Amino acid sequence: MAETLRFVIDRTETPIGELLIIADGEGRLRATDWREHETRLFRLLRRYYGEAGERLAPQRDPNGLTQAFDAYFAGELAAIDRLPVATNGTPFQQAVWRALRDIPCGTTLSYGTLARRIGQPAAVRAVGLANGANPISIVVPCHRVIGSDGSLTGYGGGIERKRWLLQHEGALTGAEHQTQLFASAGAASR
Repeated sequence: MAETLRFVIDRTETPIGELLIIADGEGRLRATDWREHETRLFRLLRRYYGEAGERLAPQRDPNGLTQAFDAYFAGELAAIDRLPVATNGTPFQQAVWRALRDIPCGTTLSYGTLARRIGQPAAVRAVGLANGANPISIVVPCHRVIGSDGSLTGYGGGIERKRWLLQHEGALTGAEHQTQLFASAGAASR
């Protein structure tokens, strides 16, 4: 009989809200999300893991994961680079999520470039969907993927968090931030 998965949950305050951290019994990161999206997180865990996704025992700093996130938000950007992760998903999603981890901190790339990197240049929309289904934001850095025109497109935690993360990592400077704000304002008025 297969071993039943056991999950633990921790929470940590960040400059952009409370982050929920889900780990398995081996200390691998399984999911992250923001407090206001807790219902979405639990729904995802149930879909991927069944009953195991419903039984979350509180545990402070599982396998040092929370400490690594705290260090990242304090400016030690490399603190999350080698965290162990494990996710359920289709083989295509897994390929996209692995490619996301190869995007260096401080850089961005487009959905089209990501599709080419996984050898599926025509699968831009599918890459976007897989990016959006990523259960481990920040560590599997879906926020580093932007529109081909440089626009900040969808992020499950909200565009303002995406903007903050990119600025925090140095991928979006203050001047680019202002350009993005003006471009967004112009697009909204059209």
